[in-house]
Amino acid sequence: MELRLLATFEKVATVLSFTRAAAELGYAQSSVTGQIRSLESSLGVELFERLGSRIRLTEAGQRLLPYARGMAELAEEARTAVAATADPTGTIAVGTMESLTSYRLPPLLEYFHHRYPAVRLTLRPTLGDETRQALRQGTYDVGFLMEPDTEHEGLESEVLAPEPLVLVAGPGHPLVGRTGLTAADLAGAQLVGTEPGCPYRDLFEAELREWAPPFMEFGTIEATKRGVAAGLGVALLPRVAVAAELTSGTLVALDWEAPFTLFTQLAWRRGKRLPAHVRLFVEQARRLVREQSPTG
Repeated sequence: MELRLLATFEKVATVLSFTRAAAELGYAQSSVTGQIRSLESSLGVELFERLGSRIRLTEAGQRLLPYARGMAELAEEARTAVAATADPTGTIAVGTMESLTSYRLPPLLEYFHHRYPAVRLTLRPTLGDETRQALRQGTYDVGFLMEPDTEHEGLESEVLAPEPLVLVAGPGHPLVGRTGLTAADLAGAQLVGTEPGCPYRDLFEAELREWAPPFMEFGTIEATKRGVAAGLGVALLPRVAVAAELTSGTLVALDWEAPFTLFTQLAWRRGKRLPAHVRLFVEQARRLVREQSPTG
């Protein structure tokens, strides 16, 4: 079995599309199809079932996939070990979310840009479930999560820091200055938030479902902050995302504490051999995010 054929098989098995695999590998589709047929011929089994325009792995393909991934990772580790270069190189596909990309990751991205220019970081904006699935499939190398749970099926994860949340309103909002707010006190307040699937928005909505009306959705954190500052409602957001506005007085923190805790985490597929440049990314993410955290 040639490594080239196994790499093509692993890509097709991950995306379940010959067309998409060809595009991502830079091959003609006929070349990808030919490589898969060659691999199937050498093994004497079919690796994919063709279902019209769709494909899926056969039992033999499912058994081969973890070996193909392991061999690809081992080959990458071997190349790195013998490269004899002081500067790490390679591409890292990173799953992340808006609040982390905008407010936690800039120091890390700046550090890598200047210190390790041969390492190419590709940021993929996705939320929790989608990020976890992409990590399990090998589409992402690592992924940032902001979740209350710290154990994830099929993944290794490391908690980088707790992520404090704060309920904010515009300076003229009626709830500003009131103490000891409860969920029931928020019944008459318009809730403003990002899209469904955002962990703190979903948890906040579940907590207030008995009392509060539906959310006014603004999509992004920046739009949400502007809406809240304009007096359109209240929003629960990561404190790091509103630190500047709280300092300037554009937004005001309300006296309500979320009954749940979120943790910023870095995750990767369980059992995955992390190449040297990915290990370096994990180490620096650990250091820089923890340095930013009030408890770091």
